[in-house]
Amino acid sequence: MTPFFIPQSLEDVITAGVDLMEDRVPHILTENWVIPPRWFSLFMAEERTRGEDEDGLFCILRTTIADAKARTEVAHQTVRGAFGEGSVEAEIEHLLEWLDMFHNKSLVELDYGGLANYLDHGLRLAGEEGLEADTSVEDVLLSLSGLAAGDGQMAGQGYERLVSRWRIVQSFESAI
Repeated sequence: MTPFFIPQSLEDVITAGVDLMEDRVPHILTENWVIPPRWFSLFMAEERTRGEDEDGLFCILRTTIADAKARTEVAHQTVRGAFGEGSVEAEIEHLLEWLDMFHNKSLVELDYGGLANYLDHGLRLAGEEGLEADTSVEDVLLSLSGLAAGDGQMAGQGYERLVSRWRIVQSFESAI
């Protein structure tokens, strides 16, 4: 019916590339009740901002796409070197492909959203200092360092701390 409303040549211009856009990955990646460990590999601890506003506690990590790509490439090489090809390696590779969609000077942000309040509560129940005790970025970096050095104990320590912390958050999902 569009030919009755606009010329075919204009329709062709408007719809050019639409088929390419339909296959594109969204600009926002989301997960429920957990932040995948690979997402933390994009950031350094000093890129983290924590605080409280009218919506409650928050934790946001922000860096350039260029830095995120470089770090994720190292994580990918490290995981591939330690474990070979597999599901974890493929997930990191997909993250790299997603990052490649954006200009290197763009920013990428990881926002805990409402999970910040749950994480704070869970950490306090565990006897820690709440959200300020969250070392998820550091734990992923420790795990990757252990893998790179061939130190399974170090790699396992970082991963176990990370997974234990986020299991606390996931436990709130079943309580709701």
